[in-house]
Amino acid sequence: MDGLVTGTDTELPTLLTPRDGVPAVTDTDAGYEAMVEALAGGEGPLGIDTERAHGFRYSPKAWLIQLRRRGAGTFLLDPVALAPDDELADLSGLRDAVGDAEWIIHAATQDLPCLVEVGLTPTRLFDTELAGRLLGYPRVSLGAMAEQFCGVHLLKEHSADDWSTRPLPEDWLVYAALDVELLDELRDAMSAELVAAGKDEWARQEFTHLVEDAGTSRPPREELWRRVSGIHDVHGRRQLALVRELWEARERIAARRDKAPGRILNDRVIVSAATRSDLTAGSLSELSGFRKGVAKRYLNIWSDAVRRVEAMDPQEYPSVRPPRRGNGAPRTWQGHNPEAYARFTAAREALSRIAEQHTVPPENLLTPDTWHRLCWQPPRSLTPVAVDEQLAAAGARLWQRELTREALASALAVA
Repeated sequence: MDGLVTGTDTELPTLLTPRDGVPAVTDTDAGYEAMVEALAGGEGPLGIDTERAHGFRYSPKAWLIQLRRRGAGTFLLDPVALAPDDELADLSGLRDAVGDAEWIIHAATQDLPCLVEVGLTPTRLFDTELAGRLLGYPRVSLGAMAEQFCGVHLLKEHSADDWSTRPLPEDWLVYAALDVELLDELRDAMSAELVAAGKDEWARQEFTHLVEDAGTSRPPREELWRRVSGIHDVHGRRQLALVRELWEARERIAARRDKAPGRILNDRVIVSAATRSDLTAGSLSELSGFRKGVAKRYLNIWSDAVRRVEAMDPQEYPSVRPPRRGNGAPRTWQGHNPEAYARFTAAREALSRIAEQHTVPPENLLTPDTWHRLCWQPPRSLTPVAVDEQLAAAGARLWQRELTREALASALAVA
């Protein structure tokens, strides 16, 4: 394989450059059309990856899309350059051009949302991270899988960089191209091991589920402001109201500027302000965190947030404890629903044994939410058939139900 640097006798060689060289970034309509034609004429699966700007931008959109297919080569696509003003690019023509070719993605749940929003939805999929989980590997990053199955080391030093940077540095482009360089080879090796382990049907069902679930909108989480780092230092409802108002003001600015919230106003500054007993809208400017950097530009907005709390009826303050959602965490069941907690304990032990027996992570054997709900409200008839029906209604795949329904029925009945 070209582009390798050999290490010591105990080290794997490091892949430094793509075998076909580093392609120029596709950022024009003409370049995009040529890329689509080339990929349509390629053979086999389509390797695809994205680079986002998490920690730098508010939006989770893709700032670079990497694609590779046998017979076509590697392409680095700038979807933002192809987008109309304040809109997202429409890349559905690329999706149509490759037809029903299987897509190879590492950690599809991370990449699919930003691909779907630009019109890229697969019809078939192979997720190399999920395959690694089903095979029982403790480390399933792309680098770990490349070492295990391809015998090479991938450098991952640019994974947390700001991919909204323009122009992208050359070494970043090398990194991006290498992320799809081995996907085809990796897919073939992992597929063979899945067959040998008798888990290929598990993988097929999981990949089908990912495709069917792609683009499904999720209800927004409520009271996200309670996730502010350091909120455990905030005591009292008025202090929580201050956190909420400052957080919501920051969110509006971040969304408007497409900038990561923490780069506008740090969480620790919000908490420090909220926990001051003498805080007023007028005194906010005296705090160092509001007098420097980007935060200084929005001092009037922060002050208005404090004024809203000053004018607020105490009954409008948020509760000290977050509102209870659903059945709550199982650790809280013991006090108010001991029967459900007993079922949870028995089911957890049963699922742990099955997961260990089949060398698969418990969370991939059955999602915690699925079996937690089963323990909270089991079917009237504690039979494998009834358990299977309830698991199916919750979205569990057939392979998961076949492995767990009898053990869960027994655990629920004993408890």
